Amino acid sequence: MSPRTDRPRELAAFLKAHRARLDPADVGLSTPGQSRRVPGLRREEVAQLASISTDYYTRLEQGRLAGASPVVLAALADALRLGEDERNYLFQLAGKTDQRPRKQTGPERVRPQLQQLLDNLRDSPALVLGRYLDILAWNPLATAVFRDFAHVPHRERNFLRMLFLDPRIRGRYTDWAPLARICVGFVRVTANGHSEPRISSLIGELSLTDADFRTWWAEQHTSYETTGTKHLTHPDTGDYPLDWQVLRTFDEQQLLMVMTAPPESNSLDVLRRLACATPTPTDSDT
Repeated sequence: MSPRTDRPRELAAFLKAHRARLDPADVGLSTPGQSRRVPGLRREEVAQLASISTDYYTRLEQGRLAGASPVVLAALADALRLGEDERNYLFQLAGKTDQRPRKQTGPERVRPQLQQLLDNLRDSPALVLGRYLDILAWNPLATAVFRDFAHVPHRERNFLRMLFLDPRIRGRYTDWAPLARICVGFVRVTANGHSEPRISSLIGELSLTDADFRTWWAEQHTSYETTGTKHLTHPDTGDYPLDWQVLRTFDEQQLLMVMTAPPESNSLDVLRRLACATPTPTDSDT
């Protein structure tokens, strides 16, 4: 059975489990002197808290998802006292988008443990990317392959922006278009209909300055690709392939993009030549 067809069953189990864990007194439904045969809230009590009918809630708990609008899901999340991760999972199970305005967040920071992992990747160029592909950190080999990102102003230090507008980054890829389109699709997934000033400014700038971006953004293309092979070039070495993969951190929702030399290629030799020929880069947190 596919994950998609499992969703109704998962949603039913999720709602039942969270209904059972709530103490009626915690939600103002205490009934002194009245015993309960099962722990937690009854279906009609959850429906009451969510301002929906008991029949409607019962259908949802039976895995019948068709009528589960974002408004209803938000009401259920509040009624069941779901935390942020639980709320996100509820919407994911229902295949819907949470319509709440996103909370204002401060500057994204890279945890010391992730920075240490980055620094320990000696033969692999690697970048840490933020939720909108802002370049948050990099290792020396990434500097050798691309450029010293510390010399790029913070506002312009965005991987998607640099793919389109920075000739040095754009020129590193001999197969630029497929990668650029993947990144456009990824940012669309991440933005998910929200209009934070940071992402609105980025999309607006690229739409005004690049015809390819305008076309791909208008196509409503989305992308979840996290692995592949790309062909790069460098004035000192010529063309060479690199495998790439993207790993997502669970808490900060940051991305670790790691590039490795494919087996039976000369790419590892190319990377080592580039590393030896590149001056010590500026520290990434300057």
